[in-house]
Amino acid sequence: MSRLPGLVVAVDCSTTAAKAGVYDESGQVVAQASRPLSTDQPKAAWHEQDAEQWWTATRDAIAQAVGASGAPDRITALCITHQRESFVCLDTAGRPLRPAILWLDGRADQEIAELGSARVHELSGKPPDTTPALYKLAWLSRHEPAVLRDASRVGDVQAYLAWRLTGRWATSHGSADTLGMFDLRTMTWSSELLELAGVRRDQLPELVPVGDELGLLTAEVAASLGLPGPVPLVAGIGDGQAAGLGLGVTTPGVAYLNLGTSMVLGVQSDTYLWDPAFRTLAGARPGTYTFETVLNAAAYVATWCREQFGRPGVDGPAGSELEAAAAALPIGAEGLLTVPYWNAAQTPYWDPLARGAVVGWHGRHTTAHLYRSILEGVGFELRLHLERLEMVTGRPITAIRVTGGGARSALWTRIVTDTTQRRVSVHGDAELSAAGAAVLARAFLDRRAPGDVAGPDRIRPDGHELSPDPSTAAGYDALFAVHRQIYPALRGIFPGLAAAARTIADDRPAT
Repeated sequence: MSRLPGLVVAVDCSTTAAKAGVYDESGQVVAQASRPLSTDQPKAAWHEQDAEQWWTATRDAIAQAVGASGAPDRITALCITHQRESFVCLDTAGRPLRPAILWLDGRADQEIAELGSARVHELSGKPPDTTPALYKLAWLSRHEPAVLRDASRVGDVQAYLAWRLTGRWATSHGSADTLGMFDLRTMTWSSELLELAGVRRDQLPELVPVGDELGLLTAEVAASLGLPGPVPLVAGIGDGQAAGLGLGVTTPGVAYLNLGTSMVLGVQSDTYLWDPAFRTLAGARPGTYTFETVLNAAAYVATWCREQFGRPGVDGPAGSELEAAAAALPIGAEGLLTVPYWNAAQTPYWDPLARGAVVGWHGRHTTAHLYRSILEGVGFELRLHLERLEMVTGRPITAIRVTGGGARSALWTRIVTDTTQRRVSVHGDAELSAAGAAVLARAFLDRRAPGDVAGPDRIRPDGHELSPDPSTAAGYDALFAVHRQIYPALRGIFPGLAAAARTIADDRPAT
């Protein structure tokens, strides 16, 4: 009797949940499961998680998905994708010394101002920004020096999960790179950047190319997951690049757009470039790179608006009534413009002190106007990102494939299409990062390059196409011309605002 085709397990350990899926040879989901992750915010701009929860949520999600597949004996490989830039410090027994610090944590603005430089940008590919772990590690070395002194291991999400799964302290080049201490040209840890961060090389994980084997699951772990025996753990990559793989974005000129908590647009390149127009990351294949633009607060701000101003029981997570009211408004929300820098400014300004601004209030405005202006503000930021990216690379972006929670909003995808005046392919599947990890696992089994597993047309999931509405072009052009002036006009006030906030916090009596 012929052997049944093998299955692979793909895990996306994101900011909000660990999601596991079992995929067949055609890339279809056989079974899936999810476990939530909670985030603590002990101070303004701080965002932390218990790394132990990364493991328990991942373990439980895998076990449930494997059980639901009905075919644990057919599972032949496992691969992880994950939230990027987040890191954990472990003691000699592998226990977290403190809560993990996340990618959106904004505590290190002073370290960014002091240590961020063109040299750091050139080496790491990362403009001075809130996301790279480099600056938050430098913050630890100044404010909690015992943590880095006593840490036996410092690593990214994949490194921690790989250690729990296989017993090996290792990660991929593409995952290590996001910490901001990596020399992208040589694909090695940079001694110069490690010194800035206050991290020792012996604390860091071993490096493995994306798509190679990180190790075999231990027999004990395999049994706890419901697997009959150890299977290989394939070196994964961050969730942004993995989503690009899941969307079939493997060639220049095609962009992936994750319209999620943050907004990330990415394109592939065979050439290393560094510029404020984007951040540069390791690509999914050796010798390639990913250029990404970033807005740290996209769906984050839309969700904030619904939670703060929506009616309980009506405008909850879906925000249906608020969204319908916003859709009925004319473009431009009757003169209300929002700069959505709730968690600092990233592409192309990279200003950790910047904060959100709403301009143009008058008496006719309602919460629906605010909500629409937020969605349009994200669209204007995307247009700014696209124009800068194309100008620096000299390559037009001919297609945009969008996914993430925002892709499920008909209003928002229409706004993105019209504000950018570009054709957009919308893919509502929320698990494209996991699908990209499944591509890597299958590629490992097939011994092919990740982009060649099934060809972009077969990898790309079903979706629908949107074309720009030409009747909105002139209006959005005029609004964009105003929108792009707001941050430069306000840039000078943000340092004083941050200093005033620190003064108030320092003067507040301890409770």
